[in-house]
Amino acid sequence: MSEAVLETRGLRRAFTQGDTTIEVLRGVDLAVQPGEIVALLGPSGSGKSTLLQAVGLLEGGFEGSIRINGRQAEKLDTDGRTELRREALGFVYQFHHLLPDFTAIENVTLPQLIRDAEPGPARERAIALLTALGLGHRLDHRPAKLSGGEQQRVAVARALANRPPLVLADEPTGNLDEHTADVVLAEFLSLVRGEGSAALVATHNERLARKMDRVVRLHEGQLEELGPKQG
Repeated sequence: MSEAVLETRGLRRAFTQGDTTIEVLRGVDLAVQPGEIVALLGPSGSGKSTLLQAVGLLEGGFEGSIRINGRQAEKLDTDGRTELRREALGFVYQFHHLLPDFTAIENVTLPQLIRDAEPGPARERAIALLTALGLGHRLDHRPAKLSGGEQQRVAVARALANRPPLVLADEPTGNLDEHTADVVLAEFLSLVRGEGSAALVATHNERLARKMDRVVRLHEGQLEELGPKQG
């Protein structure tokens, strides 16, 4: 088996409120293999977002080991974490966080330009991703002119623009109605698999979680393996 694209060992995170210490993560061990899509299942408040913030190198205060794409993240300084995040990770959130003054194609092109891609190939890459997500006719629309499902599709394309080995998605369809959520998730899974990326997808929806390769549940700060998808 090849090296995991993401591996955590003994990951812990606690928050202090007054005289009370709340342990949100209590020794999380997790491995995600290259190309694998793993559902992180749990209700609101279970710590899913906290775990994604940890492995996304977005917040400090954690104890334990985080290894991403062969690099030991907790040993890196701020610049090193920023570089690793830029090179190895893509992010999709519940709310799309698109740049409102930029068109769909510009929102997907810009992350590539930040990585020093040439404008021509970056634009071609953006067009290919958006077209694969059914937005070939909406390339020049700004977010305010797109539906909620279309906005989230643009966010998915943006997350994959730089071909990250790992995509982290936090309730990526949580702000959509059931039908649109099913469609967007199916397109997300298809595109991630087609790109050969791995993904860790936080969701409270067990039905959606079962569409992924493997399901783990975050319960009382630790992970429980629920096994591969059914059917």
